[in-house]
Parts: sequence; C-alpha cells; structure tokens
Amino acid sequence: MAQECLTRIDCLSEAVIGLTIVAAGTSMPELATSMVPAARKQPDIAIGNIVGSNIFNILSIIGLTSIVSPLYTPGISTLDYTAMIVFSVVLIPLLYTGRFLHRLEEGALLLLLYCAYLFMLWPK
Repeated sequence: MAQECLTRIDCLSEAVIGLTIVAAGTSMPELATSMVPAARKQPDIAIGNIVGSNIFNILSIIGLTSIVSPLYTPGISTLDYTAMIVFSVVLIPLLYTGRFLHRLEEGALLLLLYCAYLFMLWPK
C-alpha cells in the first residue's frame, strides 16, 4: 500500500532533494574556492575551478562508481537530462560574451531558468 503524503514536503521525490539540497551542499566548497580568484579579478581561474570540478565529478566519480556497481536512478527523468543539456548549451554563448558572466543580466537569466526547472519538478 502506498503511503499518502501528509504535506507537500512529504511528497518530494529523492530526485528533487538530490537536485537541490544535496547539489547545493556539494557545490559550496567550489563556490568558496572560486570566490578568492574572483575577488582578485581572475575570473578565468574561478570559472575553470567550477567547470573543472563539475567535469571531474561527472566523468571520474560517477564513472568509477558505475564501474564498481551499476547506477540506477529511478527519480531522474528525461526532463532532468534535457534541463542539464539546455543549461550547458545556454552557458556556452554566455561565456563568450566578453568571457565573463554579467551578474545582473546573465546571472539572473540562469537563476530564473533554474527556478523554472525547480517549479516543474516540485510536486503539485
């Protein structure tokens, strides 16, 4: 028998929790490390640290984990993969507009897209 959700929070899937809370928690060290070069006006090092860390996590950590034991992600859907690809494609031209992100326009665009993605994932 399926357990009924008492509140909207009870209905959150593991994927929503993993794609928000866990992702934010694991990204904080990269953010803290990237703030120092950004404050010293070295945006290339800051962006390289974040992108390099994400690429390393995706290719090495997930790759090694899947060699040891096959990965099964029941909560990840085609929407999640599509959002990942869309965010990656949107980020490429943003980095080539002067090779840095403008805080207000481009940062707000990325934040708005992320909020729209979370809104689509949130239980109704």
